[in-house]
Order: sequence, then C-alpha cells, then structure tokens
Amino acid sequence: MRNEFNGGLWTQGRFNSFITATLRSGARRWAPKYTTLNNAKTEKKINVKTGRLAQHYSCSLCGQEFTAKDMEVDHINPAVDPIDGFISWDVFIDRLFCEAANLQAICKSCHKVKSGLERKTRNENK
Repeated sequence: MRNEFNGGLWTQGRFNSFITATLRSGARRWAPKYTTLNNAKTEKKINVKTGRLAQHYSCSLCGQEFTAKDMEVDHINPAVDPIDGFISWDVFIDRLFCEAANLQAICKSCHKVKSGLERKTRNENK
C-alpha cells in the first residue's frame, strides 16, 4: 500500500475521493444505465414546463411521469452499502458497474429521499 499520493500533496482521503469521482464519472457512460432509462420510457407528450414535445419516463418509486431532465438512474442496492459502508475498491467497482437488473429509473425527488435515507443509515452505522 502506498503512503504517498501525488508527490505527497494528497492525503489518503483526497486520493480516495479522486478515485471515487473518476469511477462515478465513467459510470455515467455505462450502457446498462441507458437500457434502464429506455425501459422507463412512456410516451412523448407536451412538457408542461416548456410547452414543447418531450419524451416522458415513469418513476419506479412514485409512478409519476417526468421528462429526462427530472429523471435519474439509481442503484437498487447502493454502490456503498448503507450498513457495512465501503468494503474495498473491488466491491465498490462491482456494485457501481452493475447490470440493469440492479438499476432503476427514478425521479429526482424520489432519488433525493432514497439517497438521504441511505446516507442516514450509513452515518448511524459508522
């Protein structure tokens, strides 16, 4: 295990944050994410916010329809377990780059609530 990161300018925590951010950035282009979003398509109809025709998607949690701008693809089982926390880079990568069966298309408000509950559970189990 290395003790020096970026010529000694970074701590272990800063290095871990960099690697996590880099992996999450790559996960945005992960094909199963787009499969999940495509499976949530409902119909094209007028977007009430813009007055334009837009593709709508169904939220897996609340069942309401939203445009792509208001949808996110979420891990059903999170990349970082809410109880066990971070286990290892191998486990994190396997969970982050999962197949579509572990992904769901949900609206931003449902995602905020779900992620908040996961974060709260993780903080309680530290």
